[in-house]
Amino acid sequence: MCSVEFNPSACLGANIPILHKLCFILVISNKTLKSAFKIIIGIYCAKIVKEMFSNCANDNDGGGDLPKHESIELSKDLSQAAISQKLPFNNTGTCNQQQLIKLQPLPERGSWSSKLDFILSVVGLAIGLGNVWRFPYLCYKNGGGAFLLPYMLTLFLAGIPMFFMELALGQMLTIGGLGVFKIAPIFKGIGYAAAVMSCWMNVYYIVILAWAVFYFFMSMRADVPWRTCNNWWNTVKCVSQYERQNLPCWNKIINGTSTKMCSVASANLTSSELTDPVKEFWERRALQISQGIDEIGNIRWELAGTLLLVWILCYFCIWKGVKWTGKVVYFTALFPYVLLTVLLIRGITLPGALEGIKFYIIPNFSKLTHSEVWIDAVTQIFFSYGLGLGTLVALGSYNKFTNNVYKDALIVCTVNSSTSMFAGFVIFSVIGFMAHEQQRPVAEVAASGPGLAFLVYPSAVLQLPGSPMWSCLFFFMLLLIGLDSQFCTMEGFITAIIDEWPQLLRKRKEVFIAIVCTISYLVGLTCITQGGMYIFQILDSYAVSGFCLLWLIFFECVSISWCYGVDRFYDGIKDMIGYYPTVWWKFCWCVTTPAICMGVFFFNIVQWTSIKYLDYSYPWWAHAFGWFTALSSMLYIPAYMFWLWKRTPGDLSHKIRTIVRIDEDVALLRQKMQREAYATELEFSSL
Repeated sequence: MCSVEFNPSACLGANIPILHKLCFILVISNKTLKSAFKIIIGIYCAKIVKEMFSNCANDNDGGGDLPKHESIELSKDLSQAAISQKLPFNNTGTCNQQQLIKLQPLPERGSWSSKLDFILSVVGLAIGLGNVWRFPYLCYKNGGGAFLLPYMLTLFLAGIPMFFMELALGQMLTIGGLGVFKIAPIFKGIGYAAAVMSCWMNVYYIVILAWAVFYFFMSMRADVPWRTCNNWWNTVKCVSQYERQNLPCWNKIINGTSTKMCSVASANLTSSELTDPVKEFWERRALQISQGIDEIGNIRWELAGTLLLVWILCYFCIWKGVKWTGKVVYFTALFPYVLLTVLLIRGITLPGALEGIKFYIIPNFSKLTHSEVWIDAVTQIFFSYGLGLGTLVALGSYNKFTNNVYKDALIVCTVNSSTSMFAGFVIFSVIGFMAHEQQRPVAEVAASGPGLAFLVYPSAVLQLPGSPMWSCLFFFMLLLIGLDSQFCTMEGFITAIIDEWPQLLRKRKEVFIAIVCTISYLVGLTCITQGGMYIFQILDSYAVSGFCLLWLIFFECVSISWCYGVDRFYDGIKDMIGYYPTVWWKFCWCVTTPAICMGVFFFNIVQWTSIKYLDYSYPWWAHAFGWFTALSSMLYIPAYMFWLWKRTPGDLSHKIRTIVRIDEDVALLRQKMQREAYATELEFSSL
C-alpha cells in the first residue's frame, strides 16, 4: 500500500522497472530536454503512474485511494505540461498534433446560469398536461373538495419527500440518473429502468402535442371546422349537441324497453346512435381511426408533419445544454399562466360557469371510503411531479453544490399543486357553460385526458364569440405546457446517458440528441397511423402506467433511506445547505413513502382490469405487447441486482459493503467519483 504522503521512490521501486523511474525523474527535474522528448515522456509516464497507483489501490490492503488521487492529479499536470510545450508546425508533427488533440479535456457538463433558470425548468417539468386535464376531473370524480384530503396527505407523506430526495440526490453527486446509484451500486438497475421508461414516455407523450398542433392549425381560419356536419368526413348520424333539442323525437318500445327515436336526414335513429361534429372531427378527420389495433392502416401525414415540428422544437430547446434550456423555460413555463388567466376570466363570465365550479369544489366525503380515491391521489401526484424518471436528478445535478435545494423543492411543489387547483377553475367554468348550453348535467359533460382536450373544450368554444381565437389560445397553451415537460424529460434521459459515457458522447452531445430525437420520432409514427390511438393507449396503460412508476419509486426510496442510510444522506444535505432539514423527511423516506408505493402498487395489481378503448376490447397479443413494454423497465431492477451480486467477488460481508451499503459518506463518495472521472478521462486521452 502506498503511504498517504506521495513518495515516488517507494512506489516506483516497488512497482516499475528502473527505466520507468528514470523517465519519471527526467520529466520532473530535467529542464534541458527538448520539447518533443518532453511530450513523449510526459504522455508515457502519465500512463505508467496511473497504472502504478491503480495497482497500489488494488493490493487488497484497503488503501491506495489518496495516492491514486494524487497520481491522477500528477498525470494531469504532466499531460498539461506536455501540451504547453507545443512544437512548431512542420510536416513531421502530425502524430504529435493528433496526440495533443486527444489530451484536450472533456467539455464541461454545464450548470444553470441562475437559480431562476433551475426553478422555472423544474416548474416546467412538474406542470404538465396532467395538471390541466387530469387533476380537475379526478377532483370532481372523487368527491370534489373532499379529494383534497387524500391528495394533501399523499403530497406530504410521499410526493414532496420524493421530490426533495431526487433533487437533493442529483445536486449532491453532480451526475445524472445512472451515475447517482454509486451511492448504492446494487440498485443501479433503477437508473436503467428509469431510462427505458423515459424512452417510452418520450415516444408517446409528444403525440399529444402533435394532436394539439394539428388542432391549432385547423383553428386558424374564419370558423372552426368542427362546428357543422357539412364536411366530407361527417356521416348521416351527425347532429350538433346544441341542435338536438330541435329534432323531431319520440319514444318507441323496442324489446320491451322504451327507446328515444329521432328523425335525422330521412332516417330514424336511436338517440344513442347519434354523433356530433366535434366527435366526428376528432375520430374521422384528425385520427381517421380504424376498427382496431389489428388494422394499423396508413400514416396520417398531417400528424406526421406536426409530430416532426414538435420534435424539432424539442431538439432546439435542449441541444445547447442547460444554459440554453434555462432561457427557453422563461417563455414555456411562464406564458401558460397568462393563457390560463385569460381563459379563466372568460370562463367565469359565461352562463352556467358557477354550476361547473360547484361540481369541482363541493365536497362529498362519502367518496373517501373508496380505495380508488386514494389510488388516484397517489398516481396523480407521482405523475404530475415527474418522479421516478431520473429527470429531477438530472436537473438538480446542474446546480451548485451549495444551492439551497430544500427551499427550491418546497417552492416548486407549492407552485405545482396550486397550478393544478387553478386549472380546475378554468376547466370547470367552461364545462359548466357547456352543460348549461346543452341542457345536460355537468356529470355527463365532465371528461378527463384527451377527451377533455379534444372533445369537451372544442365543443365549448363553439358557443363563444370568436371561436377560432379561443381555440388557438387553448391549444397553444396545451403545446407550451406539454413541451417543457417533454424536453425536460428528454434532458433527464440525455444527461443520464452522457454522464455514463462522457468520453464517447459529451463532445458529440448535439449529434447524440439528434439521433435520439430521430429514432423517437420514427417509433412515434406508429401512434399516428389510423390505428395509432390503440397503440397510444397501450403505452399509456402499460409502459408508463402507475404500477411501473410505483415500482421504480419504491426501490429508489429504499436504496437511499435504508441501504445507503438516511442519516448519511441527511449529513450530505447539511453539507449542501448548511443545516439539517426537519426530521419529518426522514420518517417519510424510511416509512410512509415506501409503504404508500408498495401498498398502491399491490392495489393496482389486484384490481387490474383489461383496458378498452370506448367499447373496443383489445386482442390477447396486444395485452402481451403491453406487458412487454411494462416489464422492459421493471425487470431491469431485479435483473441488475442478480447480475451484480454474482459478478462481485468476496464473501457476504464484503459484497454488502461493496455494492449494498458502501462505507463512504457523501464527501468521500464525491471525491471517489471525481478520481474515477479523472482516471477515465486520462485513460481515454492516452489511447
